[in-house]
Parts: sequence; C-alpha cells; structure tokens
Amino acid sequence: MAAIEEGLVGRGNRDGAQMFREWFDELSQTAKGGGQSAYVFVMGSLNELLKAFDLPVVFPEINSLQTAVRHVANEFLSEAEDYGYSPDICGYVKADVAVQLRHGDHPMGDIPKPSIAVLTNACNTYIKWAEIWQRMYDTPMFTLDVPGTREADGQTWNGDRDFENDKRYVEGQLRELIALCEKVTGKKFDIDKLRETMRYANDVSVGWQRVLDLNKSRPSLFNALTDGTIFLGVANGFRGSKEGSVYFKELVEEMEYKAENGIGTLTEEIYRLIFVGVPCYPIFRRFNEMFTEQGGTFINSTYLSFASGGANRGFEYDLKNPIESLAEGTLISVRDAMDNMFYQDRVLAGMIDDYHVDGIVYHPIKSCRTVSTGLADARRYLSKNYDVPSLFVESDMMDRRVVSEAQMKNRIDAFFEGLASRRRTAQIH
Repeated sequence: MAAIEEGLVGRGNRDGAQMFREWFDELSQTAKGGGQSAYVFVMGSLNELLKAFDLPVVFPEINSLQTAVRHVANEFLSEAEDYGYSPDICGYVKADVAVQLRHGDHPMGDIPKPSIAVLTNACNTYIKWAEIWQRMYDTPMFTLDVPGTREADGQTWNGDRDFENDKRYVEGQLRELIALCEKVTGKKFDIDKLRETMRYANDVSVGWQRVLDLNKSRPSLFNALTDGTIFLGVANGFRGSKEGSVYFKELVEEMEYKAENGIGTLTEEIYRLIFVGVPCYPIFRRFNEMFTEQGGTFINSTYLSFASGGANRGFEYDLKNPIESLAEGTLISVRDAMDNMFYQDRVLAGMIDDYHVDGIVYHPIKSCRTVSTGLADARRYLSKNYDVPSLFVESDMMDRRVVSEAQMKNRIDAFFEGLASRRRTAQIH
C-alpha cells in the first residue's frame, strides 16, 4: 500500500513539471534550428489542428506567467515600458514584447519566432497582441471569430437553429485556416492525422472534467490554485498529443486513488474555497500559503475553466466527422471559456453546493480588465442570493510593483476570522 501511494500521490505534479521542462527544451531546439512554430492562446488554441501539421505551439500567456513565477517579470515589463508600452496594458503582452525584443531569450529557454499566429476573439487583447507579431515579423495572422453566448443563461445547443448556424460559421473559418496552414508549412492537410490528434484531445478533455469532478471529495484531492495550474498547463500545452492523453489518464488514476483512500491536499482541511480570477503569480507560492496556513484550500477556480479553453466541459469529438466536430467542439469550448469570464456569477452559483464551499476569493487584477471587470457586481449578486462569505483582494498577475503582501495578509486574516466566527455561531445554534 505504501509503495503504491509513494508512486501515485504527487505523480501529476512531478510529471507535469517534467513535461514542461521538456516542452521548453523542444521549443529551444526549434528556435536554434530556425524551425516553424505557431503562436496561440489558451482560449481556443486549435492545438488539434496545428499538431496535424506538425507545428510546435507557443503559448505567450504561459511564457509570460513563467517570468512572474520565476521573479524576473519586472525586468521584462520595464523593458517593454521603456520601449513605449503603457504601464496600464496587459502584463502578459508586455512580458512577451520583451521576449521578442530579446530575440526569444526566456528564463525557460529560447522561444522560436512565429510562423503563424492563430487566435480567437475570446479575449479582445488577443487581436491587438497578435498584431504586434504581425508588425515585427510580418507573421500571417488568423483570427477565428467564435460566436459567444448572447445573454446569461441563453446558451444554445446542438440541434438549435442558432447553434447550427454558428457551427457552420466556425466550420467555414476552420477550412480557411487549413488552407493557410498548408500554405505556411508546405504540407498537405492529412485528415487522418487530425483524427489522431482529436482522439488524444478527447482523452485530455474527459480526464480534465473527471479530475475537476473528483475534487468535490472531502477532503479535497488537489489545490486548484497551485496543483491545478500545473494540470491546466498540461491540458493546454499537450492537448492533442499522446503525452497529454497518457498524462490525464494517469492523473485520473491518481485522483481516484486519493479519493478512495481519503488522501487530501492538506493535513487538516478546515475551509473549502473557490478562487475567482487569475492567480497572483509574482508571489504565487506565498499567496497560496496565506490561505493554506489557516486551513483553507482552493477546491475549484473559474481560472481552471476559462484558461483551459473550455476543456473542462469534457467535450468529445466525433472522429467520423472531424472538421464538423472540431467546429462544434471549438464553438462549445470557447463559448464556455467566455461564459466563465463574463457570467461568473452563474458559474459560481453552480459550484457552491456541489463543492461544499465555505468561501469565495475574488482576485481582480490590474493587468486584465477582461477578467476583472464585473467581479464586484458578481460578488454583490452572490452575497444577495447565496449565504457564502467572500473576500475581494486586488493585486496583479505579473506586476510585483502593485502587489502588497502585507495588505493582502491583513485582509486574508480578517477573512478567516470571519469564517471562524461564522462557524462558531453555527455550532452554537
């Protein structure tokens, strides 16, 4: 039993970290060899299609957050600001600009230049960001326009006229992208290779949904802020690959083992929390410790939904009709990612009972108005309709200059004092 536990527990973290080191090593080899690469974003990366053309994928968002986790982001931000970019715009963009100005030099390795940029309209910054590469490198840029949900609770599904029209609209664009990839790579599109990458992507989506569902266990099996970010990175970077498929099958095995044996992420789990927003990467570990030291653990996060590009839905492609099914999956997944940003109050309401939530932590950030706008309104809505305490703590995902650890800790301590008082009162009554 002990031998099994030693091999299984923590495997997802260990293997995920190793996979990322190897991923950056491969990007470095591509850069040094002058090979092609595709620049993509987490919400609608179209990894399945790009891997069918053997294009290595570069995620500038992941590259940027890695500079913050490694405590060098301010050097990159300052360089981009000296170049002329405003302190007010997205920190991810500025860090990436500095990487480009440094000819791909990054703390994790060398980043190759883009041969093609593929993006969706899930974030308005994506479009302006890709235009930077277009100006720098004359990079072909493809923007996939994915129709979002028209109104809260107004989603349409397969068979509905609006949904079918939207799906055909996305499919037409995917066929245009296929033609562009053929032109950029000089390779003819292989539909059987697409089927293969989509089959692997199915394993990732199904596994990711299962892992999230398993964290409803008491105690929770993983911390959605720290462990979840590793799992999320694999879901993005290795979606559509055999390595990603194997990883998520093994991750499900690990989480099911922990659930069956009551192995939690904390020695003593006192409070179950949901995190809303993008993590505070400049003090990533310390930010989490300010919660875990008081028995709080994050059991889910809106970030794990929207930053997975909707892979959390567990959508499975129909391999008999790959292009049409890719259009359907892209529409559902990217739309869900946008819903997790724009209709967060509805998403959170669905988590409260399922995950036995004690509190919600809202983390609006300076760098990303897309994610942060409306969080105060969402908090008021939930406070009015659900009896769940919440904390509103502001900082940034990149810029250490606007992160005040002391102020954060004061507010977090007060939050836990409130949770403890609330629990004592409930026990008395």
